[in-house]
Amino acid sequence: MQATKPSIHKVTGINIATPKGFYASGLHCGVKHKKLDLGLIYSLVPANAAGVYTTNQVQAAPLKVTQESIKQEGKLQAVIVNSGNANACTGKKGQEDAKEMQLQTANKLGIPPHLVGVASTGVIGEHLPMDKITEGIQNLKLDSELKGSIDFSQAILTTDTVSKNTTYSFKINDKTITIAGTAKGSGMIHPNMATMLGFVTTDANIHQDDLHEALSYAVERTFNCITVDGDTSTNDMVLMLANGMAENEELNKNHPEWDLFLDALVLVCEDLGKLIAKDGEGASKLIEVNVRGARTEKEARIIAKTVVGSPLVKTAVFGCDANWGRILAAAGYSGVAFNPDQIKILIGDHEVVADGEPVVFSEEELRNYLKGQEIHITVILSEGFGNGRAWGCDLTYDYVQINASYRT
Repeated sequence: MQATKPSIHKVTGINIATPKGFYASGLHCGVKHKKLDLGLIYSLVPANAAGVYTTNQVQAAPLKVTQESIKQEGKLQAVIVNSGNANACTGKKGQEDAKEMQLQTANKLGIPPHLVGVASTGVIGEHLPMDKITEGIQNLKLDSELKGSIDFSQAILTTDTVSKNTTYSFKINDKTITIAGTAKGSGMIHPNMATMLGFVTTDANIHQDDLHEALSYAVERTFNCITVDGDTSTNDMVLMLANGMAENEELNKNHPEWDLFLDALVLVCEDLGKLIAKDGEGASKLIEVNVRGARTEKEARIIAKTVVGSPLVKTAVFGCDANWGRILAAAGYSGVAFNPDQIKILIGDHEVVADGEPVVFSEEELRNYLKGQEIHITVILSEGFGNGRAWGCDLTYDYVQINASYRT
């Protein structure tokens, strides 16, 4: 687990609207049968905005609308999100519906349409019930209290079993800056980004270009290091809004406290990424893979993500089987070169491989360790100083059942 720096504090009363000037809301409008399915984030002032999107060539209409909006001024003031329907692979009408969601939200808030981001998640290939969404948008009420944030975090969920939220604060130039995040994701998770949505708000005053660079840096080391099932969705998106209401001296990558801001942002994204991995469809365990001694940080992350994404590793963890050969094999087919005769592997604190050869260990002790809810695997190479981590979950019978009947 990444240690929190003494100057960065985790905030209780987790709240996407905790940063100054932000509000949130969520309600049930009828896209889903009973659960909340429409959410809104709003900033009192236009905020510098940055986004990272799915690498899938098939991209849902809301992503295109949001990308076009940010390109105009580099700003957003609101984000409207629906769950239960992805508005993906819906052709011209899907694009029109996403634009209509944007326009309806802008009219309600009295702001220009291009300052509204749009996101959707759910079933692919079905048109949005726009009559229900239009009515829902009119019924949304802005709230800076905890309830509004809780409602928003629940309104964006699909097969998730829990909402995912986190908040950190720190000081720069005697100004308190807060970064908050909420996310959804449970299946189709193999981000280079997945059906994963993440929203980050901060009251920091930060240059727009540097905000995008910071978000990309954090996403590469967190959200892009999680995998549940190897599927990359059409709707992945992480959006970050920075409204400057903390009134700090403008942050940029040349600012002496830039690394402090980056560290806090990484903590927010890491918390959310791990919560997504832990809540993988049908999952019973969170798996964290640490790779040390690779040639580069990037190569370490590639190996870690390959290991945690291996179906054979995931099923072995589910079955509490200390089958280290699957870990070694996954590292070997990661595409990263290393000397297998100098590799060391640990499951928890138990060394199972040293110098590429098996080490005698207690099967009973390891089986008991693998019964836990958080499993740590460490792979140590001798190639350099690159370290990286990735997170995933075990593969269970329930995953198959959930996805075998997702539409029905």
